[in-house]
Amino acid sequence: MQQRDPRAYLYDISVACARIAEFTAGQSLADYISNAMIRSAVERQFEIIGEALNHLKQSDPVLTGRITDASRIIMFRNRLIHGYATVSDEVVWGVIEVGLPVLTREVASLLWEQWPAE
Repeated sequence: MQQRDPRAYLYDISVACARIAEFTAGQSLADYISNAMIRSAVERQFEIIGEALNHLKQSDPVLTGRITDASRIIMFRNRLIHGYATVSDEVVWGVIEVGLPVLTREVASLLWEQWPAE
């Protein structure tokens, strides 16, 4: 099986970050908790982010090392999938508010470096 270009993983992460931001725009924690569809959609995008980061880590560990808390993000993905019964909505919301903006900025910067405007 041919390995993907590491930039593709960065792109996937960027898209997933944008979707989470879109899904939660104008929402509060209470809105998030009360809407199973938004929670499911957000968790799915976090799963994609964690999986893409895991693949990126295998294909380009140096690039992955430039993403703050990459290992914790991968562990968060694993918790969402394997420990779904113990996932705290408040923790997910905290990641949306605090971690997502950092990840979004870092991935955008890395994409810019990897694919500069021609």
